[in-house]
Parts: sequence; structure tokens; C-alpha cells
Amino acid sequence: MRTVMVRYKVKPESAAENERLIGKVFEQLARDKPAGMRYQVFKLGDGVSFVHVASSEAEKEGNPLTQLDAFKAFAADVKERCEEPPVTAEMQPIGAYDSLA
Repeated sequence: MRTVMVRYKVKPESAAENERLIGKVFEQLARDKPAGMRYQVFKLGDGVSFVHVASSEAEKEGNPLTQLDAFKAFAADVKERCEEPPVTAEMQPIGAYDSLA
């Protein structure tokens, strides 16, 4: 499984639009229910920094997240919304605990 984290900071006037576009991605995920993936988005305390964490089992076929129309719409102009551009880092899991699941 491949896991990546993307962090960026939007312009203050773009924060609401960024959240709206992210919401559209989650709406499409809820409708389409693509298999073999996990996706979370966090807004940091400053209200303008975002962290996306995506895990996907589909390496040869490509990440199902990036195939979604809503994600393509989100990504199309993300750089114009940003004050600090997206930085991507691949992560390797070491362990996890979740008593909420």
C-alpha cells in the first residue's frame, strides 16, 4: 500500500473555496465508493493550512482518488489558491492504533 501526505497553505481569501472543493471530493467518494483506498483531509489551526493523507492499494492502475472528477476539479487550480504550494511526501507505516473504529 502506498501512502502519501500533501501539505500546503492557501491564501486566506481562498480557504472557504478550498474547503468547498474538498467537500465535493468527499461527496463523490461517498457516491462512488472506490475500493482499496483511504483518504483524510485536515485543516490546521491557522485555518489556511491543509494536510491530505491518501493510501491506495492500486499502484499499477493508479490512485483511484486522482481519477475522480471532483478531485480533478480540486487539483485543477490548487496552485492559484495557494500561498505555499503543495509538498508531497511518501510515508511508510510503522504502526497504528484506533479505538474509535
